[in-house]
Amino acid sequence: VQLQASGGGLVQAGGSLRLSCAASGRTFSLYNMGWFRQAPGKEREFVAAISSSGSSTYYADSVKGRFTISRDNAKNTVYLQMNSLKPEDTAVYHCAAADFTYGSRVPSDYDYWGQGTLVTVSS
Repeated sequence: VQLQASGGGLVQAGGSLRLSCAASGRTFSLYNMGWFRQAPGKEREFVAAISSSGSSTYYADSVKGRFTISRDNAKNTVYLQMNSLKPEDTAVYHCAAADFTYGSRVPSDYDYWGQGTLVTVSS
């Protein structure tokens, strides 16, 4: 499966953005999906994950209550709605797909990765 993330940009603290990740190739509904982010000089960190059906979601503590992951299997797309953004949310955000594991916070459990989209939150 090929993944294409979009929706990043520059936003002021307290603002919102919605990231999208469009998938092509194999049947999207078979994949468990995740969002990760990587800030300059830091390791890639887990943000959120969603099961293949969309019935289960998982969040990092740092974004719980502010971010919402969702998916539309008819549109082959997974979303990350980000509200109440903070400067520390600044990073390149990547979407990822996993063949078997779901809800994983470990990057190596994901089999396919998109190229990333930059989110910059100004104070």
